[in-house]
Amino acid sequence: MSPSHGTIEAGKSNIEIAHRLHEQSHTGRRGSRFEEFIEIVEAVLLAVVAVATAWSGYEAARWDNRRAELYQESSKLRIAAEGLATLGGQERIYDTTTFNSWLNARSRNDQKLAAFLEKRFRDEYRLGFDAWIKLNPFNNPKAPPGPMFMAEYRNAKSDQAEILGNEAAHLSDGGTAAGATGDQYVRVTVMLATVLLITATSQRFRISSVRSGLLLTALLALSIPLRTLITLPRC
Repeated sequence: MSPSHGTIEAGKSNIEIAHRLHEQSHTGRRGSRFEEFIEIVEAVLLAVVAVATAWSGYEAARWDNRRAELYQESSKLRIAAEGLATLGGQERIYDTTTFNSWLNARSRNDQKLAAFLEKRFRDEYRLGFDAWIKLNPFNNPKAPPGPMFMAEYRNAKSDQAEILGNEAAHLSDGGTAAGATGDQYVRVTVMLATVLLITATSQRFRISSVRSGLLLTALLALSIPLRTLITLPRC
């Protein structure tokens, strides 16, 4: 059972309990005006709890769905990023292998083979290679070790893989945050159930002072989840 499904079921249970308690309060015998006032407050309290429970369960379910959606999108991006990273790595291996073959041909003064290999360079690698050659690397000890170390050299697939990886991480963080928000709504539902328990206990007493004391406790307890519901983000 998913957390959102459990929250919805708990919310329905809270609403049913509130409805039964409201019916029980009306089937009891009527007393003084003070007791009637207490019953009115209890009815309002139960109505507020029922509405708050329904809203909390609704938000918990939506945030749980939001978490699942973000995790799914993050997973898709990670798979795409891994594929691009693999292709980018293969291109780097090709660039390195071709360049090493070019160095061997040049060292043997095989101009024909060296020229052939230069034509086999990828366009992205050629930019770095041309910039590296301009530095006269064979006579300049300060030149980078090879074209791959030049700022002009780029690997589009590797760069795109990094971008997608960062987006996937961002979506994953958003999914975690959405799950945490949904958990807070679940806790609100539990606190509302506690308010119902206190209200049910108060209706068992006919002593006005005890009943009003428990009702006041229920009202104070209700302020906590209500304040949480107001401050929590909506989905």
